[in-house]
Amino acid sequence: MLIFAALGVPLFVIIGAGSLVAVWSADLDPAVLMVEMLRLASSPNLMAIPLFTLAGVVLSKGGAPERLVKLFNAAFGWMPGGLAVVALTTCAFFTALSGASGVTILALGGLLYPMLLREGYSKRFSLGLLTSSGSLGLLFPPSLVVLLYGMVAGVNIEQMFKAGIIPGLILLVMLSIYSIYNGNVGKVRREPFSPKALRRAVRLGIWDLLLPVGIIAGLLGGFVTVTEAATCTAAYALFLEGVIHRDLTPVTQMQGFPVAGNLLLGVLRETCILSGSLLIILSVAMGLTNSMIDAQIPMKVMSLLENNVTSQLQFLLLLNVFLLAVGCVMDIFSATIVIVPLILPIALRFGVDPVHLGIIFLANLEIGYLTPPVGINLFLASQRFKEPMLSLFRASFPFLMIMMVWLAIITYIPALSLYWK
Repeated sequence: MLIFAALGVPLFVIIGAGSLVAVWSADLDPAVLMVEMLRLASSPNLMAIPLFTLAGVVLSKGGAPERLVKLFNAAFGWMPGGLAVVALTTCAFFTALSGASGVTILALGGLLYPMLLREGYSKRFSLGLLTSSGSLGLLFPPSLVVLLYGMVAGVNIEQMFKAGIIPGLILLVMLSIYSIYNGNVGKVRREPFSPKALRRAVRLGIWDLLLPVGIIAGLLGGFVTVTEAATCTAAYALFLEGVIHRDLTPVTQMQGFPVAGNLLLGVLRETCILSGSLLIILSVAMGLTNSMIDAQIPMKVMSLLENNVTSQLQFLLLLNVFLLAVGCVMDIFSATIVIVPLILPIALRFGVDPVHLGIIFLANLEIGYLTPPVGINLFLASQRFKEPMLSLFRASFPFLMIMMVWLAIITYIPALSLYWK
């Protein structure tokens, strides 16, 4: 499977072939793989994946990135290191909405990078900031990876969304403090505060701010389910970009008849590709992980750990080392689908809450976006900024170290993730 992956064979083909080999080796009927696909198709939360994806694509293709930058810059640009804090906040905000780190780097990188250089930030700091900040919002609602973990692990998704808020805010504050320190040391120029500019930016960006506020309020208050929140999010994004700001063309005329505009058709096409690729990987991976469980792989790992690990603290340390290694070679969606069913029963045996496990898991994979050889943020930033990956890794290293400290904090203080219980 590793050789085929290195040759560039599509992931769903590799996982599907591995699943067929596994059931053939165990003398099982391949129909058991279809049973897993049927179980996935009957999941009540499945519809949320394409709907949240649609909302993210609509916002990224519209004017949301520019409006958010103007809004946060008008509000925080006067602070020491204000523009760096603006970049962190905007990227975290946009990643939560779009559900993808790569979209954030591609959509906001070209906009924020020249702004940071113009204000006096060093090239190395600016590259490290933008490369690392692409994955900051992955724990905030309505993040797709949180939704995916909840579906794979069988954990209440509303609880997962609640659990990610405080750990995500802590990371944002830690990186903001470092950015403010860097701005002070470098004597970076600040933006003068302008009430008029703030009012203008709020008038344009208030509708974007209301989206995550409404999602969080609806989920935390129990007013909507995840699927209902996803439906409202997609409808709101379409209304926002198509009617209020008119950045998308909802309809156009062809021979006197209204048809979907070209830009909207492109958005729908990209949504189908993104959500379809995720769903097909998810469906074939469910069969492979079930075969691994039937082969008692988690039980064998459990037996090995029981002979060498005597406490929950030791287990969590080994878990972080293992997940950091996974993050170096797998993307977050594939790792969630393949690894979570294997580590979940082991974590339960050592008394780790599955919601806390989810935050630890996603935090490790969030860090994995910055680690070679498959750090997707490094690849995308290299493409966006035309810089070598090694240079980007060096630039991101201080941010990576801060994230490692943050990982230790949220791992060994479970109350930060389980405060809602």
